[in-house]
Parts: sequence; C-alpha cells; structure tokens
Amino acid sequence: MSAEFEHLVAEFERFQAGIRSADDRFAGLGAMQQELAELRASASSPDGGVTVVTGPGGAVLDVRFTEAGLAKGPQALSAAVLATLREAVGEAARRQALIVQEHVGDDLGLVDQVLETQATAFGTTVEELRAKLADEPPRTAAEDFSEERVLRQADAAPPPPPPPPAGGDSAGDKFLRTLFEEDD
Repeated sequence: MSAEFEHLVAEFERFQAGIRSADDRFAGLGAMQQELAELRASASSPDGGVTVVTGPGGAVLDVRFTEAGLAKGPQALSAAVLATLREAVGEAARRQALIVQEHVGDDLGLVDQVLETQATAFGTTVEELRAKLADEPPRTAAEDFSEERVLRQADAAPPPPPPPPAGGDSAGDKFLRTLFEEDD
C-alpha cells in the first residue's frame, strides 16, 4: 500500500504542477491582453503635415494636421491622410502580431503572415517591412512573458514527474492522508 500511496502522491503533485503551469499561462494572457489594449502606433506623412495615431485593431484614435499640411489643398491633403492612415494601421498590426508572438510563440508564423500580407497590400517587400519592424520603438511592459508558452506543441513531451516527497509532509501527502483516514 505504501508504493501505491507514493504513486498517488506523485500523481497529485504532478496535477498541482499542471494547475500552476496553467495559472502562469493565463497570467501571461492577461498581460498580453493588457499590452494589446494599451497599444498605440503612429505615423506621419513624409513632410510631417499629417500624423495619425492608431490603437488596437488599427482603430484610428487621432488625426493631426499642421498648418503646412492644411495648406496643401484638398487632393494632396486627402492623399497624405490616406497614405499616413495605411502606415499607422500597418504599424499597429505589426506590433499586435509581435505582442501575440511574444506570448504564444511563433508556431503560427503570425508576424511573417502579417508582413507578407502587408507587402502585397502596400506594394512593398517583406524585407522593407521587417526593417520598419526593427526600427519601431520597443514596447515597455510590466512583466516579460516572452518565454512563456500558451499553446503546447502536439509532439511536446509531458513534464517529468516530480521527485517523490522526501519528508512525506507535502500538501499532497497531507491531503491524501486525510482522504484515506476518512475512508477507514
């Protein structure tokens, strides 16, 4: 019965470790959600006459004009606004992809997908967009979960079982002892 009890204790502690791991992953998701909610990206026209600020999902939060930008005339101003909007929304999408990749890993190739889609849509190259991504200022976050995994790979081995308890006074031992004492 002692070997069976030790096996049950080891299984229970492995279960507890799995719960702690899931809790850690969900904490990372909360941080990711917060980072996404706080996301801001901006772009300015080449002459600085138009500035667009976007948020999560490319939502337009602000559009600013300088006097020089307004003096361009309707067609030139419209073209500058549209080009600057595209750039700011593209930057927001790239940053979002980076945030998600940092938290869930690169199994999906999300950043590459975004860069390829934008290269096609904007008539540029993936390399040019990747350079912009490298030039963008780094995010500041309260915690760094970039090494945390949220999605498991299908072929990943399960974590090794915890070593058997040395003193027999772990929380799992106490729980199982209480459980067995009630049955007697």
